[in-house]
Amino acid sequence: MTMPVRAAAQGKRWDQLKPEEQQVLKSFQDRWEQLPPDRQDRLRRGAERWQHMTPGERNETRDRYQKWRELPPEKRQEIRNRYDKFRKLPQDDQDRLRQSYRKYRELPPERRQELRNKWQQMTPQEKQETRQRWQGPSRETGRDRGDGSRGFQRR
Repeated sequence: MTMPVRAAAQGKRWDQLKPEEQQVLKSFQDRWEQLPPDRQDRLRRGAERWQHMTPGERNETRDRYQKWRELPPEKRQEIRNRYDKFRKLPQDDQDRLRQSYRKYRELPPERRQELRNKWQQMTPQEKQETRQRWQGPSRETGRDRGDGSRGFQRR
């Protein structure tokens, strides 16, 4: 019985989508059945998330999408490549990076700008050394450095 597997590999027909999914995905209706099944699945998951967003979250998502569309194709490809590299990292490393990013986002905007400026003024060598400090446990000892600085001096 290969029929269910074959049907799954072909994705869902437009008329098999829930009305809520069709509403969110209406811009894809004309070409829905030509989309690869994995793309259909990603779009359907996105539609599900969209339906559970607050109006404010939806506005933020629209803004991010608009900024994404305005990026040059080369920049979008660079971001995709970086994301693929991130996804290949061990889960612990992904979690550590997410946590670091959360902490960064919690900083006041002035401090974030200060850190961005400092980064942009660094030489490639200084950037590499900073990346190594931010990688967590010391490669030499296998232990955490224990100073809590994670590569940047605290103020």
